[in-house]
Amino acid sequence: DPLYEYGPKRFFCAGDAPAEVAERRHAGFMRLAEIYQSKFAKTNQVTDEIRTDVSDLQFTDFKRVPFQFSGFVRKHLIFGGFLESSSGVTVTDLDGNILYDLAASYGVNVFGYDFYKETIERGMQRAHALGPVLGEYHMAVRYNVRRLKEISGLDEVSFHMSGTEAIMQAVRLARYHTGRSHLVKFSGAYHGWWGDVQPGVGNPVPAHETYTLIEMSEDSLRVLRTRRDIACVLINPAQALQPNGNVAPDSAQDSAPVSKAETGSAHIDRAAYADWLRRLRAVCTERKIVLIFDEVFVGFHLALGGAQEYFGVRADLVTYGKTIAGGLPVGVVCGRHDLMKRFRDHRPLDVCFARGTFNSHPYVMATMREFLERIEAPDVQELYKDMEAVWDRRTDQFNQRMRDEGV
Repeated sequence: DPLYEYGPKRFFCAGDAPAEVAERRHAGFMRLAEIYQSKFAKTNQVTDEIRTDVSDLQFTDFKRVPFQFSGFVRKHLIFGGFLESSSGVTVTDLDGNILYDLAASYGVNVFGYDFYKETIERGMQRAHALGPVLGEYHMAVRYNVRRLKEISGLDEVSFHMSGTEAIMQAVRLARYHTGRSHLVKFSGAYHGWWGDVQPGVGNPVPAHETYTLIEMSEDSLRVLRTRRDIACVLINPAQALQPNGNVAPDSAQDSAPVSKAETGSAHIDRAAYADWLRRLRAVCTERKIVLIFDEVFVGFHLALGGAQEYFGVRADLVTYGKTIAGGLPVGVVCGRHDLMKRFRDHRPLDVCFARGTFNSHPYVMATMREFLERIEAPDVQELYKDMEAVWDRRTDQFNQRMRDEGV
């Protein structure tokens, strides 16, 4: 509705700001727009050349800020979509501007971009002799399976090409082995863009076999105890940041597990959330419901053993993605023997189908091996030592600097 979109006057008066504040907002915004036009000229020019040809660019531009502000922002504050290089925690655009990557490539960049460049380069070298042969495995798979079993504490592993695919397979396995139809997700939690885990905005078709419940609620536990059609429960441990709220920004998720309460939304009440997971685990065990931890994002952010280690609760199936392949696209499912089996011994047509042309791609598997080897190194292990105290101290220092600067 164009009447809902803010024009210049309402834009700067948002929140019933007085005229003086609105004028300062307007002056500051236009000053920032001028800086963007000059500072990011080449990056914006190249982006504009393809903007109308790439739907992802159009979508992110449209959704970058709340709708009522979107039109004015898109007109005056132009964002580019190209980068030229990366180093550590920074990226460099086509104009030579060095920027901090607070989103960490959607959670992939846990250890700094140089770490992943080296991992990918060594993985390419390791896989070069076999090349892009698909169907049979590269030798790296043997090592990866062993390490993933150790990390997850589970019995078997399957490889996929994205976190969304891993979730699809985990849910399909749960339905196959329980004979039940419905999955449970919790309000606000993100589990990829597959229809069954996205029952609201963004999915043009209703999700008929999905229950969306309230997290950390006794009513939800009662539903799990009483319904007979629930195959599995999906947990995204990142929701510990703000249970039942919208998905936290990537930058908040990267630092939140060790942030203090005064940082607002970027805070985890570890004890309370762990207690919730223990109660959920008990109900799932009692009702023979498969408990799935979606660690596509939080895996290796919270601890080397992920959310299972951090909260002290074991899942039946765990999915991984993002960082675990050393910077290349991947999805992983780890699970118990009885849940991972995809066929019945005496019923040849009763199978749980899951295929993908590029699953276990040699270059991905070789790079994953490099990643899994490198995180065993003493310098990486040291990063996890006293992690909460380290980041609490950094948070205090940052907050004090902001107070000193009057921000």
